Amino acid sequence: MKKLLLLACLAMPCAAHAQTVTFTTEDYAPFNYRDGKEIKGATVEQVEKVMAAIGVDYTIEIMPWARAFGLARTAPMTCVFATAHNSARDPLFKWVEPLLIDRNILITRKGSGVIASNLDEAKKYTIGTQREDYTETILKEKGFTKLDVASDFNATLRKLLGGRIDMMPISELYFEKLKADQPVEMVTVLSAQPMSIACEKSFPDDLRARMQAALNKLIADGDQKQIFQKYGMNLSE
Repeated sequence: MKKLLLLACLAMPCAAHAQTVTFTTEDYAPFNYRDGKEIKGATVEQVEKVMAAIGVDYTIEIMPWARAFGLARTAPMTCVFATAHNSARDPLFKWVEPLLIDRNILITRKGSGVIASNLDEAKKYTIGTQREDYTETILKEKGFTKLDVASDFNATLRKLLGGRIDMMPISELYFEKLKADQPVEMVTVLSAQPMSIACEKSFPDDLRARMQAALNKLIADGDQKQIFQKYGMNLSE
């Protein structure tokens, strides 16, 4: 086995092949989700194409968001996606972006009677979100105090549909797909931000640069847009 590895290294550089990147993410269809034993989604496919383009081994694991985010903060060679890139998070990671540019909106279930034309009016309602999700930080920064924090997105959505919370923040791209299947409607805009790959601070700079170059090409070639269209979403021009 050692002889085979040595021969392989003589044939091509081994540095990249000795690296394995661990990607963490949450169950948040259609961006990233389980389908049986497979992990699929619009952001998953972008990560897969980026890593295939640069020829570096990787794994993708789905877990609760707080754990996914925490591992990328502390575990070498670990990246989390898709993560909002904002001023508070900027110094915490090395970034590869954008997987998409998205707005977050507040939604409610149809027939709930919830009405808010702006964020100040929305503050009187109970808002659900996920622990350690960037929307939890945004809501707190904007002065929301009536927060219901769940372990993951699906738990928050179940609470909304069951009438246990009044509103929740959601990707506008995902909302366009969700409203075809669930009785939900938009209330008001919460925020806008790039959604990115965030890697632990010791992540190799050369590897990050190669990943960024591969993502740039994916975007320039129109492949990113086609991936989102495949999942029923249209990127804004």
